[in-house]
Amino acid sequence: MTEQKVGRLALRVEGDWWEAYYAMPSTMEGAIPLGRIKMSIATKNKKYKMAFQDLMWEVVADFLEDATGTRPTRIVEPAAESERAGHA
Repeated sequence: MTEQKVGRLALRVEGDWWEAYYAMPSTMEGAIPLGRIKMSIATKNKKYKMAFQDLMWEVVADFLEDATGTRPTRIVEPAAESERAGHA
């Protein structure tokens, strides 16, 4: 079976919030907002940050599994350079 990129979990700092989106592999255009958490909470304790990331990943994985019949593999990749410019 060949690997195919069908979307990704994108996490961005936007103001005081850490926002999660389902986005296509190389763009944020048309990204679907999934959830957000205050940065002060996400940075207060590493377990809160990880819990938010894990929850948002599960949302994306469930969505893709429902749509395709296959649960995606979780692969962590750095954001595209254009998305690492800091706060949106």
